[in-house]
Amino acid sequence: MANLKITLIKSLNGRLDKHIATAESLGLKRIGDETVQPDNAQTRGKIAKIGYLLKVTEE
Repeated sequence: MANLKITLIKSLNGRLDKHIATAESLGLKRIGDETVQPDNAQTRGKIAKIGYLLKVTEE
């Protein structure tokens, strides 16, 4: 199964509470934080919600 490398590239300051919670559920708290997540529907849904804050690459 493929994995996704997700990097937070924009600040969470002033964002909607739901968007901040989504980022934190991915393990992202500050700019430059990276995480590796499985490529599944749940992860894709989170990326779709806050994609404007992220850089996503496949591993």
